[in-house]
Amino acid sequence: MEKDEQFYLKQLVKLTELIAGGNYDKVNTLLSMTTGSDTPPKVMALAEAFSLMVVQLEAREWHLEMLVQDLVSANLTTLELLGAAISKRDSDTSAHNYRVTVYAVLLAEAVGLGDDTVRALIKGAMLHDLGKIAIPDHILLKPGKLTEEEFAVMRTHVQHGVDIVKKSAWLEDAVDVVRYHHEKYDGKGYLRGLAGEDIPITARIFAIVDVFDALTSRRPYKEPMSVERSLAIINQGTANHFDPALVDVFVGLAPGAYEKLARMEEEELVQYMRDMVNAYFEDAA
Repeated sequence: MEKDEQFYLKQLVKLTELIAGGNYDKVNTLLSMTTGSDTPPKVMALAEAFSLMVVQLEAREWHLEMLVQDLVSANLTTLELLGAAISKRDSDTSAHNYRVTVYAVLLAEAVGLGDDTVRALIKGAMLHDLGKIAIPDHILLKPGKLTEEEFAVMRTHVQHGVDIVKKSAWLEDAVDVVRYHHEKYDGKGYLRGLAGEDIPITARIFAIVDVFDALTSRRPYKEPMSVERSLAIINQGTANHFDPALVDVFVGLAPGAYEKLARMEEEELVQYMRDMVNAYFEDAA
């Protein structure tokens, strides 16, 4: 029995809806149902046109996806370079930025933060001290204790960092870590004097891992502390500096994470951090 014209029109309407909705995988099946030996030539021509349209749309979407992935990759590279540049100026090593990013992600995962929040944390971790680029060398690199006047200047690195990061729409979600990573759980930090859970969780996480890595790392002016001693200091800090619930989780994962990272050469550490970061941004591309 020959199919009437109404049948073909209905099939073509369905094809249009599928294409408009981006459901290209179902188009070929419907096309095969639409075409056949008894298909009118005009309908066959339309079906072939739909098929060509799908091929072109799929190619265009693939190209756009590649462009987006390239853009994300370029953004991540810039993020890493900015973080490494300021770390080199401050501590003569960019390894600190890589380690704190890894520690921060591990802690965020352990407390079940969502992917969007982890991405924001990654950006903030890499750029947390970006504002130090505006601090004079005689203060930033001073080996001894800062005077009150010098410390007041040092504190301005937070606002400088915020001012820089806010210029980029892609980095907007990193502002919380940059702005609040020197706040303390008891409200006696800076710049805003926020307390408790008023401090964004990304900043509360970063405050812990930043101090831990500083304590366990060698610096020109200090030898590294042991993991046990460093965690003891952080535990003491739960009375004023750190979120106690986050510290409880970090204390459990820190020794294993430290042991793993301590065995890595910087090149291996960089690749480990990149793989971890890329896993979060690939799905968001």
